[in-house]
Amino acid sequence: MQIGRKIPVAIERYLLDGAIAALLVILYAPLLIHWVDGWLHKSISIEHEYFSHGLIGLPFAAYIVWTQRQQWRQLPDTIHPLGVALLALGGTFYLSGQSELVNLSMPAVLAGLCLCLKGMAGFKLQGFPLLLVFLATPTAVPYLLAPFTMPLQQLIAGVAGFILIQLGMDVTVNQIYLFVGGRIVEVAPYCAGLKMLFTSLYVGLMLLYWRGVLDSRKMMIVFLSGAVIISVTANIIRNTLLTFFHGTSQDSAFAWLHDGWGGDVYSACMLGLLVVLLNVIEKFYPQTSE
Repeated sequence: MQIGRKIPVAIERYLLDGAIAALLVILYAPLLIHWVDGWLHKSISIEHEYFSHGLIGLPFAAYIVWTQRQQWRQLPDTIHPLGVALLALGGTFYLSGQSELVNLSMPAVLAGLCLCLKGMAGFKLQGFPLLLVFLATPTAVPYLLAPFTMPLQQLIAGVAGFILIQLGMDVTVNQIYLFVGGRIVEVAPYCAGLKMLFTSLYVGLMLLYWRGVLDSRKMMIVFLSGAVIISVTANIIRNTLLTFFHGTSQDSAFAWLHDGWGGDVYSACMLGLLVVLLNVIEKFYPQTSE
């Protein structure tokens, strides 16, 4: 009799899980395909391209969820009221038809499902994957930050100009403009390195989780501060190279580093430095919670 009772329960559970998974695929597969295609081919808006770190973050989030599936099943089924509210909010966002709200509906719906299926315990278990999904969701944040990047633009232009002068080039710096070789180079808001900074911090969080040291506040602060320094420095060097290429009429090299695969290689090398940085920091801080 007990076996007979367990079989229908198991079938009901898998049917529910399958129905939820199918619904999520129907709702969000086209959206994810749009994101990935835009990130890969750079056909998405400039602001949304800032979230291309989702190419590695979203699969990593799915991997974490998969590895935690046994822990998820062991949690008691319970409904948290906040989950219902998030599902309603996510549904409203999705039906609005506005791109920004449709994008945000996905993390809202996923968080709501966790709370509705397993309560707060389920939400905490999937907290980091949900954070990765939220931080990879394209929003208007880069557009909102662009007006406040002027000091960073001026810093980049000033340092790039100083470096090129030391190399013997005739360079004049005026605010965010560099005059070199009869050409003008502008350090525009979208050249201020926000995309690289977002990616560095995002990948930094992934590395901290992977190494199991995310709960060490001291290590996290030191590492993420170092990631910011690496990102800003790498962007200054990149803008210096772009100015040099443009000022010396090396247009093919400029396009390679600015719009081509050279920029991707440069970013990958910078992210590799984060691994080196974390290895160095781990030698000085014990892997213990604080």
